[in-house]
Amino acid sequence: MVSDLFIAMLWSISPFGEAKVGIPYALLNGVNIYIAFLFCFLANVLVFPMMMFFLKVINLYFFKWYYYKKAALYVARRAKVGAGENVKKYGFWGLIVFVLIPLPGTGVYAGTIAGYLFGVERKRAFLANTIGIFISCAIVWTTTLLAMKGFN
Repeated sequence: MVSDLFIAMLWSISPFGEAKVGIPYALLNGVNIYIAFLFCFLANVLVFPMMMFFLKVINLYFFKWYYYKKAALYVARRAKVGAGENVKKYGFWGLIVFVLIPLPGTGVYAGTIAGYLFGVERKRAFLANTIGIFISCAIVWTTTLLAMKGFN
């Protein structure tokens, strides 16, 4: 169970799934439903400070290289297109709505980048991302539990 919880937390930190994959993985592997929710949520919240460090320190260092800059600008454009109008128009609330939608490309990674690009204050961006992550985790958690109950 501990190894399954650890793998679920790694999925929750990963940009390839976040808690949208971590929670179902944990629940389908027999992890306690409340522990799965809590640990996957907390792991997903940890992405925000890591991404802010990356954007403020590492990104600026690597931006001088052509291929990195090209890739970074591509990611930034995608985040702006995905969250653009909502974050620009509604700010904090738009960022919450963007992060809470449990679909690929909307999550804490894109939410952090969008908040950074649109100049949302760091504390407000963290709070918006955390609220969005919580609601997204609740949606995924509930849906997974209902689906598991339906298949039994």
